[in-house]
Amino acid sequence: MPAVGFFSRIFGRGDGQQTEASRGLSKEEALSAYIVREHRLGRSLEEILNDAYLKNRSTEEQRLRLLERPEVIRAVGEDTAAMAAERVRQS
Repeated sequence: MPAVGFFSRIFGRGDGQQTEASRGLSKEEALSAYIVREHRLGRSLEEILNDAYLKNRSTEEQRLRLLERPEVIRAVGEDTAAMAAERVRQS
């Protein structure tokens, strides 16, 4: 049985494999979760898309892709997402 290092035991499985939980969220997943969470708190999609937090962490192209993610569409509705995508293109 190979020796497992201290940090491997704490932060990983020690065999170079990562579990789903230890991998964490991708940047796009985290930003889409932010949009969904903020919308559920009552903010409009337009307000969220103009938020400095989102603009500082994504390009226009990335924000358009976020509006195509199924979880965002379910949260804000297809029509709202389409209108917001058009506003992003115009800004």
